[in-house]
Amino acid sequence: MLSDRDLEQLDMKNLSESEAVRLCRQLREGLIETVSRTGGHFASNLGAVELTVALHRVFDLDRDRLVFDVGHQCYPHKMLTGRAQAMNTIRQFGGIAGFPKPSESETDAFIAGHASNSVSVALGMAKARTLRGEDYHIIALIGDGALTGGLAYEGLSDAGQSGENLLVVLNDNGMSITQNVGGVAQYLARQRLKPQYLTFKKYYRKLMSLTWLGKKIYHFTHGLKKAVKESILPCSMFENMGFSYLGPVDGHDVKKLTDILSYAKEINGPILLHVRTVKGKGYTYAEEVPNRFHGVSPFDLKTGEPLKKGGDSFSSVFGRTLCRLAEQDERICAVTAAMGSGTGLDGFAQAFPKRFFDTGIAEGHAVAMAAGMAKQGAIPVFAVYSTFLQRGYDMLLHDVALQQLHTVFAVDRAGLVGEDGETHHGVFDVAYLDSVPGMTVLAPSSFAELERMLKQAILECNGPVALRLPRGGEGAYKGDCGTQPAVILREGSDITLVSYGILINRVIETAQLLEEYGIRAEIVKLNTITPLDLDVVCHSTRKTGALLVAEDCVEAGSVGQRLCAALAQREIGGKIVLVNSGREFVTHGSVAQLEQQLGLDAEKLCRRVREVLNRG
Repeated sequence: MLSDRDLEQLDMKNLSESEAVRLCRQLREGLIETVSRTGGHFASNLGAVELTVALHRVFDLDRDRLVFDVGHQCYPHKMLTGRAQAMNTIRQFGGIAGFPKPSESETDAFIAGHASNSVSVALGMAKARTLRGEDYHIIALIGDGALTGGLAYEGLSDAGQSGENLLVVLNDNGMSITQNVGGVAQYLARQRLKPQYLTFKKYYRKLMSLTWLGKKIYHFTHGLKKAVKESILPCSMFENMGFSYLGPVDGHDVKKLTDILSYAKEINGPILLHVRTVKGKGYTYAEEVPNRFHGVSPFDLKTGEPLKKGGDSFSSVFGRTLCRLAEQDERICAVTAAMGSGTGLDGFAQAFPKRFFDTGIAEGHAVAMAAGMAKQGAIPVFAVYSTFLQRGYDMLLHDVALQQLHTVFAVDRAGLVGEDGETHHGVFDVAYLDSVPGMTVLAPSSFAELERMLKQAILECNGPVALRLPRGGEGAYKGDCGTQPAVILREGSDITLVSYGILINRVIETAQLLEEYGIRAEIVKLNTITPLDLDVVCHSTRKTGALLVAEDCVEAGSVGQRLCAALAQREIGGKIVLVNSGREFVTHGSVAQLEQQLGLDAEKLCRRVREVLNRG
């Protein structure tokens, strides 16, 4: 694999074509070897190698701003910007992040983890550049998948009319955005991308701008050319928005990419360059099944198979249970926002294709659509990652809650999700879902509870209902403690330990450790966290005189804060400890490492209890 020293010695601006091709091959080989060991986003990065090299050849990314959309394509960029040797730490605790992160490198222009915002961010940078009278280039790199998000079109619509010098590179690796039809159109598209044509056009424009007469001639010939072009080539939607459209161009021909980017760099105003790439390029298994290799765990290079076979997860059990319920009730529908596999809905899509709806990366639309379905008598179940449901908060309030429509939200990846880090942890849903009037939030701690609670949410509850589903499988707790909102899981007299969801396992372990110090902890398990049944917790705390609440969410708006308020209102005193993710964003690493960092592992919870009770 290339070392940082090897890459530092490369003169990217003066690479020969053969050197550029060799660099692309070496980067791709390094990606395959590294990600097979570390896991991470794979197929999208393999498809962006030549494009990344071309961008680095043409632009000075220490000064010019490259804004990634989502950031699934940023690994080659990281390798070219002093982090090649650190790639073996990517997404690992204490290592480099799997998404662009300005605190890692000045060449990472902006944090990215959610889709469809790159054009908006880039336009903001362009406006700031203009206001400050500065001179540098701004590039937004957006994938075709992100164009299913409405925010992308808000940004494109504004950017196209802005007059700002801005380059949008569309990496199209699966969806045809605009298609030129007919032999003449295809021929002209190829001619427009030839280096000779681009060079002539560049110098012709420069020469004509030197005199008043030249400018008049250029204006006339440009208008004539545009009229002829529009009579032969269909106008793309990007041109209708105000962009100068270039492409499509082969995204794996580094020479052509370099030529067209060099040309685009010289054009004033908003430009859109359409690049076609192959997701998973260079690794056969990823090319054949790119979706399976979008985000991967460590795998065997020879077979493409994961090194560790995954067992059942909350997502897979959710998918199977939903199928079983849908067989009994034809009103049940499944909705996803481009995350069918990730949320366990592949089986549902196959079994009930007419009742399966994938909106693409459009969470706000998905929530509003689910509201419309519920209003007309269907029972929609929207399976969505916690971090992405944040994008539909307005629709939760305005479209669902205002009319108390029975819509079910399977909030996947709730809590700590591990290696994807800050942009993907589901640590905010506890607070924002509680703020939605009429919302019920259920928190299963085992597969058995998930099965029961999903049936409860769909067939027994009214209004909006959410189930918090942690990432991965269940822990040692595999029971089902019934339908009560809160239950005493273990009797005790010295302190009340409260938790819910997957963290109930850490609390049970904590109570067992405390026994060694003669401390008898009472465990209250919350099945419903919105609305809270306060009586059980308040009664237990009054008895023990101390309370510890453990949660995998932010402190503000946490269950612990709500319980504190309830205890104060009821004038119940005692020592109180809240253990959660605090008020900062949580870094990347394994869930076990992050729990330890946040003090949510059993040993640190035990230590906190002993400190509170002065029982060292």
